[in-house]
Amino acid sequence: MSALLLMAADLQDGGMHKVCVIGGSRYFGKLLVKRLRATGHRVTVINRGSTRPPADVEHLVADRNDEAALTAALGSRTFDVVVDQVCYTPVQAAVAARVFKGRSRRYLMTSTLEVYDPATGVLSAGPAGTPLPEETVDPAAWPVSLALPWHDEAYLDAHYAEGKRQAEAVFTRAGDFAFAAVRSAHVLGGGAREFTGRLAHYVERIAQGRELAVHARTLPTVFIHYEELADLLLWAATATHVTGPLNACSDGLLDVHDLASIIAAQLGRKPLFRTVAAGETASPFSLDRYYAMSNARAQELGFAFSPTVDWLPGAVAEARTASAAPTV
Repeated sequence: MSALLLMAADLQDGGMHKVCVIGGSRYFGKLLVKRLRATGHRVTVINRGSTRPPADVEHLVADRNDEAALTAALGSRTFDVVVDQVCYTPVQAAVAARVFKGRSRRYLMTSTLEVYDPATGVLSAGPAGTPLPEETVDPAAWPVSLALPWHDEAYLDAHYAEGKRQAEAVFTRAGDFAFAAVRSAHVLGGGAREFTGRLAHYVERIAQGRELAVHARTLPTVFIHYEELADLLLWAATATHVTGPLNACSDGLLDVHDLASIIAAQLGRKPLFRTVAAGETASPFSLDRYYAMSNARAQELGFAFSPTVDWLPGAVAEARTASAAPTV
């Protein structure tokens, strides 16, 4: 068992927990389910049935958007904690808050650093060089509108950050369970399992000697390895003193030039850059606005993060192997 898993076990409140994971069928969510079982917890996974969890995990099939179907699937089950991996809107949060009222002592939602994005027009950019603390976006004070067209995929895609902010706000005000929101940094690692493909984008372009499109002025951001995020979610789910918003990012800030340099060193190449015009789309992680997060609160509560520069070379090697593998 890793040191992080041992730490999580030490912080558990009463040993085995009954944990309900909503989603948990891909990437770090799938790994979280395995971590929970490996540390002795009793796990129930709820999804729409497209992917089955491991054989020793209870599987309930329901659409989390269908309140009646979700209630029926749960039956009389109760849990120590719910880990919600796929909540994107305040409407989904409101449904879950009603359904799990009286069923769980704690509720943990996977959120995102995008809640801090000043490009949404509702936040002012933080001062350059100052990672943002959780209180920058206070879910207890954030306005909620359930009447917005959250069911429309195009609207939701364009308002991803706002959907997460309002979902956090709904759960924070529910008052029927202790609530925590893990605001994840950009997640990397896992090779072919990395469903965003952003690291592969860099590996492929640098390996092929192709230019990366970057802003004239680039600002740093934060990252986290998918295994570290799974470990943090395990810890946050089973440590009852963890409540409220919680930033989740490995130690150290990187801008697009730093990231490209580390990748290029792994590949034995030199990164090439092209400066984009105003309004032109740049490569992922080239940011012209500042919303890097501080992980100080999580560390004060007892979680130890690794430096990004320690795990990034390994993630690059995985992405390189995955991109070279033949398709079947």
